[in-house]
Amino acid sequence: MSRDANVKLISPGAVLKQIAAAIPPDFRQNIIIVGSLAAGYHFFGDNPRLQVRTKDVDCLISPRIKAIPAGQAVADRLFAEQWQLRTEGSWGKPGDARTPENRLPVVRLHPPGSQDWFIELLTVPESENDLDRKDLRLVTTKGHFSLCSFRFLSLVEFEPGATPFGIAIARPETMALANLLHHPVIGKETMSGLIAGRRIKRSNKDLGRVLALARLTEGKREDSLLEWPKIWAAALQSRFPSHWRELAPRVGAGLRQLLRPENEADLEEARHTCENGLLAFQAPSLKLLEITGQRLLQDAVEPLEKISTAPRG
Repeated sequence: MSRDANVKLISPGAVLKQIAAAIPPDFRQNIIIVGSLAAGYHFFGDNPRLQVRTKDVDCLISPRIKAIPAGQAVADRLFAEQWQLRTEGSWGKPGDARTPENRLPVVRLHPPGSQDWFIELLTVPESENDLDRKDLRLVTTKGHFSLCSFRFLSLVEFEPGATPFGIAIARPETMALANLLHHPVIGKETMSGLIAGRRIKRSNKDLGRVLALARLTEGKREDSLLEWPKIWAAALQSRFPSHWRELAPRVGAGLRQLLRPENEADLEEARHTCENGLLAFQAPSLKLLEITGQRLLQDAVEPLEKISTAPRG
């Protein structure tokens, strides 16, 4: 079983508590944790024996109207608390007033005294018509940064789960929906770093995350995927009121491509990311992941497609 020595096991509850404590109390309500940490806390955050393997913790600032003041307050508070800039790669230095927005680095900070993980500050799109990445200039005590948004991030803003720490976590259903819509096809782009020694396509990593979320959901209750279509439809109607009917039929496109027999190598990449991520404690076989994918199509994707084509009124 492969493991990435550079990715440490971290406790979801302990990390959420540390992040919340470092954020100004007035802005905790504006933070939604997205990704592996959110999923880990949702599924086994109360079990100290089960931890997650992740290096980055995505902190979504919501709503958009609070993005700049909240982003500045959070970043400056973390700097004051001795959180350190992640300097790896070509985006490890802050910009200044002359740096174009699309050349500014995102705020990525390691907690004091640790390099095991880092937080990344993001925000949600301004409207349903924001189709591409958008960068907002964030002026902090340490320089200029980008607070960026991506089109489908607004979906994870829908009805997040509460935590006792005052910050929220994104729902597994909406994280899965955002990833499915973001990858209607298996793309050629690969991750910037290796995952347990392998170069993985970004689409396979994110679609693998969807399968991991579905697998964990089934583990809590066998028929729980049947609840996903209504949640997906509500999230789409809330965040994309003018376009949800055209978006819904695209939800299963990338997953269906991943499950085709001729794309077994891509499914194997997805399995590899599951084994080294959310399913590290219950590593799936290729066949089991395929079954999970087919069940997700049957229980969630196809019912959503029917909802989207139902007569109006």
